[in-house]
Amino acid sequence: MNTTPHPFDRNPLGKPIIGTAPKELFAFGHLIRETEKLILALFGRGLVSGTTHTCLGQEICQMAVVRALNDPDDHVLSNHRNHGHFLAYSGDFLGLVAEIMGRASGVCGGFGGSQHIAYRNFHSNGVQAGMTAIGVGVATALKERMSTGIVAIIIGDGTLGEGLLYESMNLASIWEVPVLFVVEHNGIAQTTYTRHTIGGDIVARGRAFGLSAWRLDDQDPEFITKAAEIVDLMRQNGGPGMLVIDTGRLGPHSKGDDLRPEDEREALLARDPLKKLAENIAPSDLAAIEIANKAFLCDLESRALVSPLATFDFVPQHSLRAALDLHFVSTAASSVSVRQALNDALGQLLEFDKSVVLLGEDLHDPYGGAFKVTAGLSERFPGRVISTPISEAGITGAGIGLAMAGKKPVVEIMFADFLSLCMDQVYNHAVKFPGMFPDTSVPLVIRAPCGGRRGYGPTHSQSPENIFVSVPGLTVVYGSHRHNPGQLLINAVERWPNPTLFLEHKLLYSEKVDPQGYRPIAVGPEDLGANLFPTVHRGSPEPDITLLSYGGMLPVVERAADTLEQEEELLVEIVAPALLAPLPRQSLLRLLQDRSRILVVEESHPQFGFSAEILAMLAENGFAGRVARLGTPPVPIASARNLESNQLPDENAIITAVLGML
Repeated sequence: MNTTPHPFDRNPLGKPIIGTAPKELFAFGHLIRETEKLILALFGRGLVSGTTHTCLGQEICQMAVVRALNDPDDHVLSNHRNHGHFLAYSGDFLGLVAEIMGRASGVCGGFGGSQHIAYRNFHSNGVQAGMTAIGVGVATALKERMSTGIVAIIIGDGTLGEGLLYESMNLASIWEVPVLFVVEHNGIAQTTYTRHTIGGDIVARGRAFGLSAWRLDDQDPEFITKAAEIVDLMRQNGGPGMLVIDTGRLGPHSKGDDLRPEDEREALLARDPLKKLAENIAPSDLAAIEIANKAFLCDLESRALVSPLATFDFVPQHSLRAALDLHFVSTAASSVSVRQALNDALGQLLEFDKSVVLLGEDLHDPYGGAFKVTAGLSERFPGRVISTPISEAGITGAGIGLAMAGKKPVVEIMFADFLSLCMDQVYNHAVKFPGMFPDTSVPLVIRAPCGGRRGYGPTHSQSPENIFVSVPGLTVVYGSHRHNPGQLLINAVERWPNPTLFLEHKLLYSEKVDPQGYRPIAVGPEDLGANLFPTVHRGSPEPDITLLSYGGMLPVVERAADTLEQEEELLVEIVAPALLAPLPRQSLLRLLQDRSRILVVEESHPQFGFSAEILAMLAENGFAGRVARLGTPPVPIASARNLESNQLPDENAIITAVLGML
C-alpha cells in the first residue's frame, strides 16, 4: 500500500523534530488534535471500545517538555492523558490509533490501549501518581551511571491529592536526582474543579521539598522557548524540579462526560493556544498544513482499518520470565543463623554484582535494619545500602524504576504488615509491566519480616502471604531454617527476573540453618521457579499423616510431629515448600496424590490463601484421602502474649487436628 509520508522530520533517535516557529508548532499540534478527533469519531462508529482521554486544547502544553528531551537517556513517564506526550516522543501516529482500536499494528499490539503504552523510554499508566516513584528510581539509576538524561514525570493537577506524589518528590529531593515533575494544570479533574480540592499554592508544594519550581502558561507566546530553557537548566544542574503549566482542556475527561456550562467552554475556546498560533500564520501556509495533515490522517485511518484485530498466538497463562542460567552459590556456612545467612548472601550479592542495590528504612550501620539483616553492609558498600524515609510505597516504586533501568534492587519493608502500603505499586505496576510489555523486565525483590509470637500486636504480627499469593505475576518465596535461606535470596536476585516478595519469619532469624534430614522433592519443568525455591520434606514415604507447612510454622509443626510420633506412634511426613506462588502444582501433586491424610498448617488466615489453593488443587485432581487446614482465625492478633498464643496455631492445636482426622 502506498502511504502518505508523515509531515515532520525525525532526529537520529527517530523522535519528531518540532521547531519553535509558530508554523512548526501549529503543524504538529494540529496533527495531534485531528488525530484525537479521529479517535473520537472511530469511537462513535463503534470501532473503539473501552476508554480514551484526549488532550484537546492541551496539545501545546503536552508537546512543550517532551519536544525538548533529546538525550538518548531521557525518559518520559506519563499518565492516562498521554496521547500528546506519546506522539511528541515517538511520532508513531499509526501505532497510537491502531493501539486504541485494538489492532495488531498498535504500538503495544492492542494490550495497553489508550492508557498503558511502552515505547523505548516512554511509559504510561492509568493510575494517578503511580509512575512518580518509578520515575525517581529510573533517575537514580541515570545519576549513578553519570548519564546526562533526565526523567520527565507528567501528571495532571488532580494528582496533587495523591500521597505517593509527595513521597516521590521527597525522595527526588534527598537523592538529588534529575527528575522534572510536570503538572498540567487544567483546573479540573474528572468533573470536579481542582480549586475545590487543592489547598495552598501548587508551586510552593514543590519548593517545600527543595525542588526548583516554575510556573508557565501555555498561552504565553514564549511558552515553548521557556519550557525548553527549563529542560536545559535541569540538565545542567542535575537535580529535581517542578514545572506547573496552566492550560485548558477543551474536551471531556473521557469521551462524553463534559458537564461544564457553555460559557466556560466558550472561554476555553477563546484561550486555545493552537488557535492563537494559527493567528500568526499566513492563510496559505495554514491551508497547506491542514491539507497535508488531512491527507496523512486519511491514509493513517485506512491503514489502521486494514490492520487485523489484535489476537494471541496462544492465550498467555502467566507473565513470568524464565529463570536465568547462572551459577551463583551462597558461601554462607551451613551452621550459621538464618539472619547471618541472609546477611552473608546480601554481602555476596553486593560484592559480585554491581547492579545490586539495597533500599529500606534504617538499613545503615550501626543499626543495620530492624532485625539486623543488613548489619555491616553500609560500611562495606557505601552508596549501595540506602536508608530511606518512611515511604513504603515510594521506595517500592523507586525499586521498580531501578529494576526497569537495569539495576537489581532489594527493597526491605520493615514489617510485612506495611506491605499494604506498597500494594498499588506491586499490583498495578511491578507485575503489570512484564505482562503487558515484552521488552520490560522488573527484577525486583521485596524483603519483609513477618509473623507473630513476639507480642507486637495487631499491625506488626501479621502473615499477609494469603493476600499476596493471589497477585497475578508476583512470586512469593517464604523459606525456613530447613532450606538454604541465603541461596534462596541469591536465586531471587540473580536468577529469577520477576517481581518477588521474599518473606522472612521473625522467629526464624535466630534459628540455625540445618536441613536436618529434609530433602528436596522432585521438580518438573512445568513448575516455574520450583528448582530455585525448592520444596523439602522429611519423614516416612508411607505416612499416616502429612503435615504441609512453611516459614515460621515449621518449628511448631516439627514439635507436634515429634509428639505424634513418640506418643501416638504415628508415621509423620512434613512437607515444607519455599515457593508459595506460583504454586509448584505438579511437583506437589506427584508427592501428595497418594497420601491418605494431609493437614495444611499456616500462621496466616487459611481462608482464600495458600492452604485454600492446596486443597482446591487436590480436589480438582481427584484426591481420595482426607484433608484439613489449620491457621489463625480472621481477627486482629492480640498484643498480650497469653492472648496471642491462644490465637496462633500451636503444637496442641496441630495434634488435635491430626487426631480428628484419624
